[in-house]
Amino acid sequence: MELDGRTIIITGASSGIGAAAARLFAREGARLVLSARRAGPLEAVAQEIRAAGGEAIALPGDVTDPAHAPALTEAALARFGALHGAFNNAGLVGALSPLPQMAEETWAEVLATNLTSAFLLARAQIPALQAAGGGALVFTASFVGVSNGGLPGMAAYAAAKAGLVGLTRALAAEHAAEAIRVTALLPGGTLTAMAGEDPATHAFIAGLHPLKRLARPDEIAQAALFLLSDRASFLTGSPVFADGGMSVRLL
Repeated sequence: MELDGRTIIITGASSGIGAAAARLFAREGARLVLSARRAGPLEAVAQEIRAAGGEAIALPGDVTDPAHAPALTEAALARFGALHGAFNNAGLVGALSPLPQMAEETWAEVLATNLTSAFLLARAQIPALQAAGGGALVFTASFVGVSNGGLPGMAAYAAAKAGLVGLTRALAAEHAAEAIRVTALLPGGTLTAMAGEDPATHAFIAGLHPLKRLARPDEIAQAALFLLSDRASFLTGSPVFADGGMSVRLL
C-alpha cells in the first residue's frame, strides 16, 4: 500500500476533496489525523474509516487558530508516535467582489484561511517530519493562483493561492536536505461544496476546462496520494496541476 504505516494529517477533511483523501489514504494504509471546523461530519468520516478497519482520529478546529496546528501535530505524535506527512487542504473562496468593493474582513478571512494557515500548519509539522527523518507536505492551491483566467471577483483568493505556491517553493528549498518534500496541488473546478449546487454554474465552470467537465473529489485525492507517496520521491517545490487542462489554456 502506498502509505502503509505512515501517519498523515488532513485538513478540510469533513467533505469534498479532504474527505475523499481521507478514505483513499486509509485504504492505502495511512494512520490519519483529521481536521475540519464541522465536528459532526468530521467524526462521521473518521468513524467510516474505523468501521472499514482503518485508523483515524478526528480533531475539530479552525486552521486559522494558531493553537490548532500544534494540537494536530501533538495528536499525531501522541496517538501514532510519529508524523510522516500532511495534506494541508482546507481552503475558502470567500465572498466574491471587485477589489474596490471588497471588505477588509473578506480579504483578511481569505488570506488567513488559505495562506496564513499554511504557515501555521507547516511551522508545527516540519519539526515532527525532521524527527521522523523526512516526509512530505502537500498544500491545496489552485490554478487561480497562477492565472485566474479572467474570473472576476477573486482577487483575495488568487493572491492567497499565489502566495501558497511561493511558500511551497520556499519550504521545499529550505528542507530538501532533510528529505522533506513540499509540493502544491492545483486543482481545477471540482464537484465540492465550494462549487455550489447550481447546475448552470457547474456547466459554466466545466466549460472553462478543456476536458469540459468538473473533477470528482476522488480524482484530486488520487493526485494528493501520488505526491505524498514514494512514487513522487524526486518531486519537490513544484506546483502540480490537476486542473482538467486549465493550465494549457491559461498559461
